[in-house]
Amino acid sequence: MKTFFVSFAFLILLVVAIAGFRGAKSIRPPIEIFSDMVRQPKVKAQVPGLFFADGRAAREPVPGTVPLGYAMPTGGQSENLGAARGFGFGSDYRNTGRMGNQWGTGLPVVATGELLERGRERYSIHCAVCHGATGAGNGIAYQLGLVTVANLQQPRIREMADGEVFNTISHGKNTMVGYGDRILVPDRWAIIAYMRALQKSQGGATISDVPAVERRKLEEAKP
Repeated sequence: MKTFFVSFAFLILLVVAIAGFRGAKSIRPPIEIFSDMVRQPKVKAQVPGLFFADGRAAREPVPGTVPLGYAMPTGGQSENLGAARGFGFGSDYRNTGRMGNQWGTGLPVVATGELLERGRERYSIHCAVCHGATGAGNGIAYQLGLVTVANLQQPRIREMADGEVFNTISHGKNTMVGYGDRILVPDRWAIIAYMRALQKSQGGATISDVPAVERRKLEEAKP
């Protein structure tokens, strides 16, 4: 038993000697086995750096560089590659969800079967994990404890302007992160179209919502 206590005390002293005490002050660099990313080799705003001779960590952009999603000016005009790629940098309704200083409503694209299928696919990939297959807010993330997931079937979101929904997808809201850097603008509108179809499927749809041509087909298909 005596050997055990001696060995245990020696082990504690060894750990303390190597790891040191958290919060202890010393002029010597600490020996850290698990630093837990306390000190990271990164640039912090308004903090000097040792890499450059002048001691300035924050630097001017390298000549010729441009923001992500944009191209160098050609002929005196800037070409917005971000909009061309579909991530959206324009100021129109399609790219912002706004009409003037208000949220707009309505789809800036034609609602087709192909659009809804694309929306269903993108919704299943990005949204269903939280909002559930029917939009009821009961996805796997909710089941695992994320209780702040919005129910897309609630009246508040059913009545929400399409532009505000687009903005929420783009920039996030509350505990929902923004998807503007991973979902293309056309796909965001496809998801919104599919979400509206989901809402209709769970109540509120009437025969008047069906186009006249399709309505006749339904009437003819009745037994």
